[in-house]
Amino acid sequence: MTNGDLEDEVLRFIFENIDTVPHLEALLLIWQSGTTPWSADTLAARIYVGSVQAKTILEDLRRLGFVSQESDGGTFRFAPEWDAERQLMPRIADTYRKNLVGIARMIHSKGSASVREFARAFQIKKDQ
Repeated sequence: MTNGDLEDEVLRFIFENIDTVPHLEALLLIWQSGTTPWSADTLAARIYVGSVQAKTILEDLRRLGFVSQESDGGTFRFAPEWDAERQLMPRIADTYRKNLVGIARMIHSKGSASVREFARAFQIKKDQ
């Protein structure tokens, strides 16, 4: 794979899975902290959003399989099994660090999550 192919994979991942810049920043923070549990309040303070929005972000990341919810029900940790080879997250972090403005623009250009979710409802499934 060339560097361009690697960057394309990162950009595709972000475009397909990340709804907002706070989602990306939350995923990066949680990944970088390893096994440290994160509550909505702790995350909110770090990414400068309200606790309700932070809880939504954590739930979205859990639904996608990027974080797992602890047995206490109120904290979350990075779920490394989705990046089994441990290669994608370092590349995402590096790409975001090197091109923060470009990545932020790409995320903002996608439209709202609710509009994308509505559009997904009309996509024809391969099974049908």
